Amino acid sequence: MTGPAHPAGTGPAAPDPAAAGRFAVCGDVGSTYTKLLAVDLDTGTVAATAEHRTTVDSDVLHGYDACRTALAGQLPDADLTTQYVCSSAGGGLRLAVVGYEPAITADAGHRVGLSAGARVVHVAAGPLDAAGVRALRAATPDVVLLVGGTDGGDADVLTHNAARLAGTRLRVPVVVAGNADAAGTVTHRLADAGVPATVTDNVLPRIGQLNPGPARAAIRQVFLSHVIGGKKLSRGRRFPRLVRAATPDAVLAGIELLADGAADTAGVGEVLAVDIGGATTDVYSVLIPDPERDGPRREAAGTLWRSRTVEGDLGMRWNAPGIVAAATAERLLTDPDTTALGSAADRRAADPGLVPDTAADRDTDRQLATLALRVALRRHARGQRRADGTRGPGRDLRQVRLVVGSGGTLRHDPAGTDVLAAALTDHAGGYPLPAAATTVVDNRYVLAAVGLLAADHPRAAARLAVRHLTPQPATH
Repeated sequence: MTGPAHPAGTGPAAPDPAAAGRFAVCGDVGSTYTKLLAVDLDTGTVAATAEHRTTVDSDVLHGYDACRTALAGQLPDADLTTQYVCSSAGGGLRLAVVGYEPAITADAGHRVGLSAGARVVHVAAGPLDAAGVRALRAATPDVVLLVGGTDGGDADVLTHNAARLAGTRLRVPVVVAGNADAAGTVTHRLADAGVPATVTDNVLPRIGQLNPGPARAAIRQVFLSHVIGGKKLSRGRRFPRLVRAATPDAVLAGIELLADGAADTAGVGEVLAVDIGGATTDVYSVLIPDPERDGPRREAAGTLWRSRTVEGDLGMRWNAPGIVAAATAERLLTDPDTTALGSAADRRAADPGLVPDTAADRDTDRQLATLALRVALRRHARGQRRADGTRGPGRDLRQVRLVVGSGGTLRHDPAGTDVLAAALTDHAGGYPLPAAATTVVDNRYVLAAVGLLAADHPRAAARLAVRHLTPQPATH
């Protein structure tokens, strides 16, 4: 995300003097900024907010504690000891997928990894050879997701790849989510070689049946157990104990609760969310199967109804030139536009901390954000291209009822909802648009907080989501 215009360690919102009751601190320690909310658990309201530059160059807890101090100043009598934290600092979770074939198990593993909040940095399909092992190591993953074969089917590739992983010097944790009949043997082989291995249910137990939940949970646990501490973001064990999830995992959980509802709060139905950040643009969709609309699904790798795609070439700062290149390829820019916007994008890539303080810079950010949103949605809805040139399954967004925008560019731009409207008007995008959706910008940055609170405090999480992520009736 791009930086806020308010001072470090403070938030844009004034404290709510009427807020009282039980509080939870919900924090997101991002790669650029750390954001904290104090949520009243009795009312599901945001009582105070704070932001600080993420102090990844020293200890991420320095920035986090500065935010907690700011919250305590806004709520001097509140108990702020209950804390829920997600993190994408240090690059977040880097996942490699090793599968059987590109169009089935490797593709299934790729999609499950994205839904678990990971950045998938490498996908390998088929028996690993020496070149394949070198490519895997060069991707420097934090975790490997090893998949392959349906339950009771061929296990040769799965066992071969486990043996290859056991024989490498790549000692990162492996989540085994392949053929259940071979999972025990595979896990023991890895463990005997000193590779931390976690076995879980097959992501594709039968052709066409995608089972993401167990692998997603296992990846989350490995992330918490091995990755957060291993990145040396903080000294001691306090930070690893605070973190509950990778930030994208928490965001998807928040969108799921928004769609489904919880406790005494009804869900809104199908939801689409776009997070436009400094390095990537992430798209999340929670869809509801409809037999009349969808008919019999024949995708060999199954259908993932709750999904996330990550566009690593579309970022408002580090990857701003990628936005221009992708928009040009999609014929969203003419040659003169490409030249002028390309220079501005290059300047942002060279200065990722740039805060737009002129009307021209704000207009440029708005244009880049609109293009990033349109390209990312096209890829998400049409289906992403695989390494072998084929295209993965698309997503039918016609029944989406709510489109949520997130990211600093949208939150700090008074015209953020205008940028988000591109999700409903891109008639040349090559996919059916939402037919009757409303748009809202996550101005208070509550999506991650909703996901963090969903398991322990579903009523507060649902009320928080409704209050800040659904259109509110006008007051007079």
